[in-house]
Order: sequence, then C-alpha cells, then structure tokens
Amino acid sequence: MTHVSNKHGGALLAIAAAVMWGVSGACAQFLFQQRHVGIDWLVTVRLLVAGALLLLYAGSRHGRAVLLPWRAPASAASMIIFGIVGMLGVQYTYFAAIRHSNAATGTMLQYLGPACIAVWLALVRRTLPSRAECTAILLAFIGTLLLVTHGEIGQLVITPAALCWGLASAVALAFYTLQPVRLLQDNDAATVAGWGMLIGGLACAMFSQPWRLSGDWDAGAALAAGFVILFGTLLAFLFYLSAVGRIGPQKTSLLACAEPLAATVAALAWLGIPFGVADALGSACILATLFVLSGQSAKA
Repeated sequence: MTHVSNKHGGALLAIAAAVMWGVSGACAQFLFQQRHVGIDWLVTVRLLVAGALLLLYAGSRHGRAVLLPWRAPASAASMIIFGIVGMLGVQYTYFAAIRHSNAATGTMLQYLGPACIAVWLALVRRTLPSRAECTAILLAFIGTLLLVTHGEIGQLVITPAALCWGLASAVALAFYTLQPVRLLQDNDAATVAGWGMLIGGLACAMFSQPWRLSGDWDAGAALAAGFVILFGTLLAFLFYLSAVGRIGPQKTSLLACAEPLAATVAALAWLGIPFGVADALGSACILATLFVLSGQSAKA
C-alpha cells in the first residue's frame, strides 16, 4: 500500500508542479501585457527570492554540503556558467517569448528543447539521428510551423521577435538540461538550482534595478508576481524534485507535459488568447516529441 501511495503521491506532485509552472506563465503574460511590468525586474526578483529560499531549504536538509559546488575551481566555474547561461538564459528567453506572444505559444516553443537536445547529441556523437529522433525532430518542425502560422503556410501570425525568443528559449532549455550533468552528480539538485537561481538573479540585477518597482501595481499584479515567485518557482521545483524521488525522472518528465496544457487553459480562460485548431494540432505535435524521445530513452 505504501508503494502504491508513493506512486500516486509522486504523480500528483509532478502534475501539481507542471500546473503551477503553466499558470505562472499566464501570470507573467498578465504582468507584461496588462500591468507593463518589465521582464528584467520580474526575472531578477524571481531568481533572487526563489534562489535564496531554495538554498535555505537545501541548507536545512544538507547543512554545509550546500557549499560543495564552490570547493573546487572546476565546479565553481561550471556553477557560474550554469547560473548565467543556463538558469538566467532559460528564464529570460522564456519570459521574453511570452511578452512578445502569449503564455501558450511561449511555453510550447520552449518545449522544442528536447528536440534540440536530440540534434545536439547526434552532432556531438557524430552519428545519424535514430528513427525516433528523426520522428521527434519532424514532429517538432511541423508543430512549430502550425503554431507560428495558424496553418496558413507562408504567413507568420506571431511577431519575428516572439519566434526568435521562443526558439532561443528552446535552445536555452537544452543547455540548461545538458550543462549541469556533472554538478548534479556531485551535488543535491536543490543546491544546484538554488545557486543557479541566485547567480542568475545577481547577474541580471547588474542591468536592472530590482529595488524599484516596474509597471502598474495593484492587488492583482502583486498576487500574480507572488504566484510566479513562490508557486511557479520555489514550490513547483520542490514538488518536481519530490516527484522524481518517488516515481523516477522519466515518468515525472512525462507528467510535466501538463505545463503547456495548463498554460494554454489558463491563458484561454483568464486572458482570452486566440487558440484555434491549427494551434491545437501544432501543440499536440510538439508534445508528441516528448513521448517519442521518452520511449527511446526507456529502451536505451
């Protein structure tokens, strides 16, 4: 019974994390487009606050082990690269894609990341992509084409800036996934993520002024920002980690597919974004790449 309850609990935690991530995308769209909050301000505050809280959590569980990434020059350099290029890169490009389009489109474009990883690994290994990888790459291409044209091939229905930021977000997600492998082998995941967030937030703070509020603030803006920082960052990550511990990374990552679905539903119901048949088909193609690549990794 305990094993079954752990499985069910892990699945619920993974879905809850994905839903919180998705809803936080809609909150970000609301802040950018209706309250004119700057991307720099939200990214900086989100990373600094969530990173500090995550390190406090990791420190309460692992004590001085939270300082392990800084005890060797190689791991310290890797940690800094992860924080600036990985964590800050994926956060900023994702929010910029939402700012220039909407939560649904930005989230879906970011989910091209696994296809980018498949291409990169094929290049690094100097091998042709497998049949599953070719299928995933084709599905990703078709899905993106449908999403950015609404099925009217040759007519771009999102701005070039939105497309560029969305594709950059997918590349950043690929880097964010591949680069910290060694760090995660030697350190607790909460420690790596906490330092990454704090470093990324400090780097972004060099070009922004987080102590000065950006945009038009009211109770709605404060609630949306609070959700992004606490639920969409800190709690979502902790729930996701707990799910990985209970049901494993493969099942957890598949259940995380609820994120773009949650972002789409929240943006449709709350912000009234346009979302037609072509968008739904494109989104389905992009999500299908995750199942194809996950099935391949299960056989490996």
